[in-house]
Amino acid sequence: MRIVVNIEKCTGCGQCIDSCPFTAIVLKEGRAFINEYCQFCRACLSICPEGAIIEIMEEGDIKETDLSSYKGVWVFAEQRDGNIASVAYELLGAGRRLADELKTELSAVLFGSTGEQAQELIKWGADKVYHCKDPIFEKFNDEPYSMLLTNLIKTYKPEIVLAGATPIGRSFIPRVAAKVKTGLTADCTALEIDKDSGNLLQVRPAFGGNIMATILCPNHRPQIATVRPRVMKRGEYGPDKNGEIINVPADGITCRTKVLDTVKEASECMVNLQEADVIVSGGRGLGDTKGFKMLEELAELLGGAVGASRAAVDEGWIPYSHQVGQTGKTVCPKIYIACGISGAVQHLVGMQSSDIIIAINKNPEAPIFNVATYGIVGDVNEVVPLLIKKLKEVKQ
Repeated sequence: MRIVVNIEKCTGCGQCIDSCPFTAIVLKEGRAFINEYCQFCRACLSICPEGAIIEIMEEGDIKETDLSSYKGVWVFAEQRDGNIASVAYELLGAGRRLADELKTELSAVLFGSTGEQAQELIKWGADKVYHCKDPIFEKFNDEPYSMLLTNLIKTYKPEIVLAGATPIGRSFIPRVAAKVKTGLTADCTALEIDKDSGNLLQVRPAFGGNIMATILCPNHRPQIATVRPRVMKRGEYGPDKNGEIINVPADGITCRTKVLDTVKEASECMVNLQEADVIVSGGRGLGDTKGFKMLEELAELLGGAVGASRAAVDEGWIPYSHQVGQTGKTVCPKIYIACGISGAVQHLVGMQSSDIIIAINKNPEAPIFNVATYGIVGDVNEVVPLLIKKLKEVKQ
């Protein structure tokens, strides 16, 4: 698909130039010309008074998809070392809700791992599991993963495909979207079904987290989205739930490369914020590094971990591995204590799904109080020591 200018109709009036938000239209020899900066927003099509700007279909372009032939919600169940990642269970919870709204089936796709793990996916909400046990999937590799998932999508035609916005999901899901020639929305923080059209409303931060954008893929299927870990709630576990496991062969799946070894970063082992039940986070309001020593003491008393806002990390008060937010980790603990954090949208994206949020800030107008379950207006350097003292008294 391209947007072009019919030179014979163009009068060079220049109205289209002002309509383009990407400065992709220029005048050449008194006629409009669309350059390589065009993002196909189509804003110029209705502006031209002569109707000189048109869309043309090129060889290989996708023709309009028969949307009615696509049914079902799919969740890609990521596994490492034979263990299913927790984000898969979170996606099954979200997928179950979407499937119920659409009155359709929820399926999981599992490469590698065991039949017992496939059965667990059914107990967590899946109606079907497409499972391939071929040894080629024991270690993650982009090529075979994208090849098989693409083949499955073309064969069974799901309406929605969800995957975790993890290093694995971010690596191969874009390949799948390109192969099936559909859209992909990355790093979603919310998913809803449009009541009128039935399209998937995919919500994600945009422009550095300054706005929340709702993205649709109305003309092509499947609708593919990757979702940040720890932003969705797990569904209900049904120990007696039954479902169908479809064994998928790896016929014709090849790989030109081989994974020899996987090395984990030391920081991942030291700070596992995403698995913590209690997180005590600090921001610029702490004032300096000493403030985090105080939070470490509080976190230890609560059996939790220490997090931080980007502002505190940028100040060098605590390492990046502790950062919570859009550019850090997304967490969903049972209790999240925000100390001296104002509540910028970039930080809220990473922690607003926590079960209980306790905010401590001396500014009563701080945005953090809008999402907090409990709020304490006061100086964090006075309130936290009192909390520590009280906890010690209770423990004694």
